[in-house]
Parts: sequence; C-alpha cells; structure tokens
Amino acid sequence: MQVRDLIERWEEASAEPLTVRKYCIQLPVQDAARIEALVQLYPRRRIEDILRDLISAALDEVEAAFPYRQGPKVISEDDQGDPIFEDAGPASRFRELTARFAEELEAQAGSRHD
Repeated sequence: MQVRDLIERWEEASAEPLTVRKYCIQLPVQDAARIEALVQLYPRRRIEDILRDLISAALDEVEAAFPYRQGPKVISEDDQGDPIFEDAGPASRFRELTARFAEELEAQAGSRHD
C-alpha cells in the first residue's frame, strides 16, 4: 500500500487481524497536529486506524526503497536467458525477519484466544 492509497482506504471499513502487542509512542508536535487534522478530515476513522494505516504504508515504502545487492546464487533466468541473481541486500533479510516475527505475533494472538 502506498500513502496515496490511504485516502481511498479511509473511506472504507477495515477488518485486518491485529496483534495483541501495543506500541506506545510520543510524536513531535507538528506530526501530532497532522494526525489530529486527519482525524477531523476522516471522522469515520479512529485515530488508531489512521496511525496503523500510515505506519503500514510507510513500511511498504521502506521495504521498496531497500537497495538490491546481487548475491552469488542464480535463482532463475529472465526472458532472454540472462541469469537473475538472489538479492543479498537488506530487503531479503527484512522479509525473512518479517515472516519470523509474523509467526511469533500470530502465535501470541492465538494463545490469548485459547
């Protein structure tokens, strides 16, 4: 999701699964004011929804911005038969860590509902 997609999303309902873990942060005054302005612009959306969506969009953009670093292993070939090498940059590690933590967080959520 990109930041520009959020406005459309805020017009709709959302039912994504949530973790049991909560994150508490303090914001710079200007950022907090902008969050409050968004809450006023989209009164059907709770502040938690807006913050969640902004963080999600920012994380998508961070992942997309990670540089590609060619690894030593060929993982496939393109349409012209040229080798495609594995990504040895931070994006690959980020995805691995994300999958690991997603499993852990889902397990925690499941154990709270049992």
